[in-house]
Amino acid sequence: MRVKNSIINISVGIGNQLIITLLSFFSRTVFIQTLGLDYLGINGLFTNILAMLSLAEAGIGSSIIYSLYKPVAENDEHKINVLMKLYKKTYTIISCIILLLGLMVLPFLHLFTKDTSIQHLYVIYILFLLNTAIPYLFTYRTNLLNVYQKSYIATGIFSVSSILSTSLKIGILYRTQNYILFLIIDSTITVINSAILFYVVGRMYPFLKQKVTSKLDLTSKRSILKNVKAIVLQNIGTYLIYSTDNLIISYYVNVAAVGLYSNYFMFIEICRTFINQVFNNIYYSIGNLVAKESKETIFQVYKVTMLLNFWLYSMFAIVLYVIMEPLITIWIGPQFLMDNFVLLVLVVTFYERGMRNSISAVKTTAGIFHEDRYVPLLQAAINLVCSIVLVQYLGIAGVFIGTLISAMLIPFWTTPYFVYKQIFHKSIFHYFFSYGYYALIGVGTSIVTYYVSSFIGGESWRSFILKAAVSLVLPNLIYIIVFYKRTEFKYLWGICLGLLGKFHVKKKVVVG
Repeated sequence: MRVKNSIINISVGIGNQLIITLLSFFSRTVFIQTLGLDYLGINGLFTNILAMLSLAEAGIGSSIIYSLYKPVAENDEHKINVLMKLYKKTYTIISCIILLLGLMVLPFLHLFTKDTSIQHLYVIYILFLLNTAIPYLFTYRTNLLNVYQKSYIATGIFSVSSILSTSLKIGILYRTQNYILFLIIDSTITVINSAILFYVVGRMYPFLKQKVTSKLDLTSKRSILKNVKAIVLQNIGTYLIYSTDNLIISYYVNVAAVGLYSNYFMFIEICRTFINQVFNNIYYSIGNLVAKESKETIFQVYKVTMLLNFWLYSMFAIVLYVIMEPLITIWIGPQFLMDNFVLLVLVVTFYERGMRNSISAVKTTAGIFHEDRYVPLLQAAINLVCSIVLVQYLGIAGVFIGTLISAMLIPFWTTPYFVYKQIFHKSIFHYFFSYGYYALIGVGTSIVTYYVSSFIGGESWRSFILKAAVSLVLPNLIYIIVFYKRTEFKYLWGICLGLLGKFHVKKKVVVG
């Protein structure tokens, strides 16, 4: 059932992401043509500021979700209801805190927008703030779908609302060039979407409507509180690592530079989101495994996810490096390109961060929060120092090099250490040997693919499509040749054949 649910969620998620990608591409094109680079920069800047305010949530939801795995696996409706009541109360408070903190930021907005002539900045910021705070009043129920491995329901509703929202926003930009109306439409549909999901989950799980009089037991309360304290520190650190780039660029370079980077960031996030459609669903399956299965079974499944993780992230990293510059050149013009060295650093950072997905999934679903609670803060300190120093010598590239340095110095070592020691009870040598083995194959494949694609010249859609085809097909052929004898590959191949309807697994597949 876990595999079946994951496959359904992944299939629906990927289908949804294809729709969202096409819509994002058209929306961004219209946005640039009608509003320009400064508005693009403001969009990215305010998104980062609101991500900072969302630290008020600071992992409380993650801790409660972790606490839900066991009662969901045991079908303990009373315990689920008690936890959801706590979840609701907490998220209502968080919504209010975000609104309050957001209003407190208003007097300082001019520090990051001093070089822009955009009008009504405060109105724009307030709309961003409302779009961030209000959904917290509804979305706590949506996360229950993830724990039950039914995220495809939320994905389907989100797809419909995204199509409607993006279509309306494109029409508004074409006809009025009114950014404020653009944001109002976005906020309204976001709230309506959240309310619909809230109602749907209530219909699916009627026990959520039962009156809850009992309180959470002391053991669970202490566990949640302990995890929340740890996740608060981790999320603050994570924000300082990944969500301050635009702030540093806007302060040390300018808002227009944020706009240039935002185009690269959009394509990188599209790739990351595609992969996350796979791993977010595997994540909840692993949570179910951790609650029920032996450590050896978890380890075998982890090895499968590590191969899949490498395959997807290395392939998309190669695709990004080969096609990013030709795509931007054809799409909106060479004036929107950044230095090729910046692209290389972004792609390497994308791969490094992604390769920690499989090990981090085990760590999080196993509830390892307290042990490495200070790690993200230490990484964030290194990142900020390196980024601020290097941006003054290397420009935008220095910001991303700082992020890469901090990642290689801290979580690259600590995350596998805790998982192998506490969950697998195996030597950490296995992780670093596997990581190095995959890295060598990835680098070799990248060189071969880039060399072959370099023979395709020109700046037309035809040459772009040919390069894209090479960067997609060649890595996959190389990986099939290299990995086809491995047990992990055979397991994944069996699932792929099952998806295509050519192979039906009637026995329990044991990876060994």
